Amino acid sequence: MQPPKHIHARLNNRRFTVANNTHGLSGAGTVFHYFVEGDAISGTYQGGRIRLGTQVGRVTGVDTIELLYQCLTLEGELLAGWSRGTVGVDQAGRTTLSFVWGWLSGATGGGESSYVEIVT
Repeated sequence: MQPPKHIHARLNNRRFTVANNTHGLSGAGTVFHYFVEGDAISGTYQGGRIRLGTQVGRVTGVDTIELLYQCLTLEGELLAGWSRGTVGVDQAGRTTLSFVWGWLSGATGGGESSYVEIVT
């Protein structure tokens, strides 16, 4: 499957920061960096309470994606989870990501979170 051009253009080699994640581990200072190749998505994240994190996923629709993620926290916790998200654009033209997510290992629960592109 070739990814919709919208997803590739909005995610590939772009960085994001947390806009809202009240029940999650990532927060101020956490930066996510995504890459898109075909319908495959990969990424890394770190900062804040996250020492190192990785993501792998796929494009699932015109503006939707799903990811699996894992991270090592500054406290030495090893955590893993899933998310399903929507790729959008805000009024300033920045890419936005909105996710529903949950933990698979190392923690319980889940929630909703949103992210906004870091424009330099």
